[in-house]
Amino acid sequence: MRLVPRSLHGKLVAVMAALIGAVGLSYVALALGTTRLYLEEVNQKLHRSLAASLVAENDLVRGETINHPALEAAFHNLMIVNPAIEVYLLDPEGRILAFSAPPGKVKRERIDLAPLAAFMAGGEVLPIRGDDPRDPLGRKVFSAAPVLDGGAVAGYLYVVLGGEAYDSVVQVFQGSYILRLAAGVAVAALVLAVAAGALAFVWLTRRPRRLSAAVEAFGHSDFQEPLRLRGWHPDARGDEIDRLGLTVERMSRRMVELIAQLRQADTARRDMVANISHDLRTPLTSLQGYLETVLMKGEGLSPDDRRHYVELALKHSQRLGQLTEELFELAKLESDQSPLRVESFSLAELVQDVAQKFRLEAENRRIALDTEIPRDAATVTGDIALIERVLENLIENALRYTPTGGRVRLSLIPGEGRVMAQISDSGPGIPSDELPHIFERFYRVEKARGDGLEGSGLGLAIVQRILQLHDSPIEVESEPGVGTSFRFALPTTG
Repeated sequence: MRLVPRSLHGKLVAVMAALIGAVGLSYVALALGTTRLYLEEVNQKLHRSLAASLVAENDLVRGETINHPALEAAFHNLMIVNPAIEVYLLDPEGRILAFSAPPGKVKRERIDLAPLAAFMAGGEVLPIRGDDPRDPLGRKVFSAAPVLDGGAVAGYLYVVLGGEAYDSVVQVFQGSYILRLAAGVAVAALVLAVAAGALAFVWLTRRPRRLSAAVEAFGHSDFQEPLRLRGWHPDARGDEIDRLGLTVERMSRRMVELIAQLRQADTARRDMVANISHDLRTPLTSLQGYLETVLMKGEGLSPDDRRHYVELALKHSQRLGQLTEELFELAKLESDQSPLRVESFSLAELVQDVAQKFRLEAENRRIALDTEIPRDAATVTGDIALIERVLENLIENALRYTPTGGRVRLSLIPGEGRVMAQISDSGPGIPSDELPHIFERFYRVEKARGDGLEGSGLGLAIVQRILQLHDSPIEVESEPGVGTSFRFALPTTG
């Protein structure tokens, strides 16, 4: 059986009820205790001189003998006036010599005289309790006075102000109608306080309950729809719960965006794996086929045929190696494992060096490779190795798609605080519907190639990532039948 409430307002109500009950019980206990102390204090103050008056008005001791008639008369008169009072005559050592109680009621033989001395000295704060002769462990308020005989202390008159009769009166008082009525009113007030507090907690926790239900619904929706909370105050009127609700609402929108991005990334990952599998399988299959042909036919192949098959196998092997290297390079760039080594360098000299690398290939393809570099080209800042990689990929891409007799041009265009590099070709161009996709991994524009091999589809993705690391966007313009131009800019030194 579950005793602890599940809901927040239920727990708050339970805690409040427990606190109110504890405070109420503590108050009742304190009230009863202080009331009894107050009654004892008042009773002892009112009867402070009672014992002294009895001693003064009655000759209780004559010589060394007790004046029993006088003592009995004093006992009788006092019991008539106040039956709750008990009178005891003590010797100088505190032993009980005579008493007004019925026979067999007295349980003590002597009384401790220290409280009597403190009472008679008058310096102690009342109430002062002394031994109760009728109870071996009990203590009660009293009045006391010395009994003198010729100036010497012959004993003490010890008057217990709250005897058994007083106890019964207190018990009657505690069971009275007034006390029961007061207790009933107190219990009703506590119940009303708990009920009012419960309603207040229900009202105060309405927004946390709504927020909890909205978050639960958000989870049931598979995090597809963000939270939309109504009635929340986004301005200074809102309290902590309003700010919490609005924060959770913003977090839910962010979570939906991140989950959508993760799903897109997962889709892209699956597509990439499929593309990688396809691009790796094609050269591997061709490589395996050519090698099996050479192995199976063996001496049946002419030297020229054997060389032809081996060259084709080598070409596919080289393409496989290039694809693997570019995949590794792109993975490093996207994971930021290769921090930029920024330095100042001459972009003009770098363009000349990269163009020189491709001149032989351009001549073999009968493509004109030109450079257009101003004499006063300023130095730029960047990672020279990565910018060299950008130029190589763009030139290689331009040569791949430029037909025989075409032209590829590398130009530097100085500007205010930057230098723009432009790589243009006279190839067939890129259709407008394919331009937004050319920087996606493994995306290739469907154009015929003279060498019979397709590119890896990673070159432009690597270019874009490198320039993103340099905070330099790459721009592309293309016109079908005219050619394509890629541009990017780097900041000048100083």
